[in-house]
Amino acid sequence: MRLTDFWARLEETFGPAYAASLATDQVLPQLGGRTINQALAAGERTATVWRAVVAAYPDRVPTQLR
Repeated sequence: MRLTDFWARLEETFGPAYAASLATDQVLPQLGGRTINQALAAGERTATVWRAVVAAYPDRVPTQLR
């Protein structure tokens, strides 16, 4: 998954403002206790980070974006 696709999915799911806040502030256990931004900066694959978002927010992510 390209980085631009990742951000488009995150913004479509949570809205632009909340997506940015989520990426900066929310620590996800699925990412080893890192935020989305920290995981991406550390070189984690975008598909791995997206799967962590889906696992953390299963009721929020639409089926077509999983």
